[in-house]
Amino acid sequence: MSNSQDLLALAQLFREGRRYWSSPDGVAHWRAERACLGPVCERLHGLHSLELGMGPTLTDMSPIHHSMRWAPTVELAEQPSTLVCPPDALALPDESLQLVIIHHLLEIVPNPHRLLQETARVTSDDGCLIIFGWAPLGVAGLSRLSPGRRRRLPWRGQWRTPAKLRDWLAFVDFRIERVDYCGFHLPGSMPGNAALETLGRRHNVPLGDSYIIRARRRTKLAQVQRPRLRLGGALGGSSLGHASRVGRPAVEEPSRRTTEVE
Repeated sequence: MSNSQDLLALAQLFREGRRYWSSPDGVAHWRAERACLGPVCERLHGLHSLELGMGPTLTDMSPIHHSMRWAPTVELAEQPSTLVCPPDALALPDESLQLVIIHHLLEIVPNPHRLLQETARVTSDDGCLIIFGWAPLGVAGLSRLSPGRRRRLPWRGQWRTPAKLRDWLAFVDFRIERVDYCGFHLPGSMPGNAALETLGRRHNVPLGDSYIIRARRRTKLAQVQRPRLRLGGALGGSSLGHASRVGRPAVEEPSRRTTEVE
C-alpha cells in the first residue's frame, strides 16, 4: 500500500468488518452467500487457494485443500499459516494459485485496481477468481441513502456494479463467466426467507444485497510475430505492477521516415 497510515486504516476497517460479520445481520448475509457459493465450489479444482476478506472462511467447502487466509497485520492473523501482507503486494509467487476469493474487500481498499492486478499476478492460467460485492440496487444499497450509515460497515466505501467490474477484470485478463445475486429480503428484515431467496436466485434478479462474480483467467496464447529489422532501436517492454501479462501488447505505428545506409 502507499504508506503505513493506509495499512493502519485498513487494519481498523478489518476489525470493524469482523465485528459486522459476527453480528446477526452479518451472519445472515454470510449464510446466504455461502449457500450461493456452494454449487460453484463443486466445480473447482487445483492445489492452492487464497481468501481475502474479513468474514468467516468460505473455502472450507472447496475441494482445494490447501487454503490460505489473509490479514493486513500480524495481530489480526487467526492462524500461523495466515498470509500477512498489504493486499496490493501479495507475498506469493507468480501464477501460484488456482482459486482466489475476494470477499467484500474491493469496496474499502484504497487501491482496488492494484488489488486486482496482484490477483492476476498470483492466479495461474485458467485459474478462478470469485468476487463478492455489495449490490447498489439491493435493499442494503437503498439503505445507504441515509448519510449516517455510510460512515460504518458494510455501507461505507464504494459499491460498484458487476458491469463496472467487468471492464476492470478484462483489463487484468479475466473473463466473467457468471454473475449470481443472493441475500434477498424485504426492507426492515434480514436475509433468511427461504422462499424469497429461492425465487430470487432461480430468476437471478439483480435485487439481492450481494452479487458473486465468477471469473476465469484467460489461458495464455502463443503470439506469432513476423521477424523484422529494427534500426537504431532496442527491444523494450512494459508491465503494470507485477502483472506482467496485463492487457494486450501495443501495436507500433510504422515509421514514416526511412533510414539510409551509407
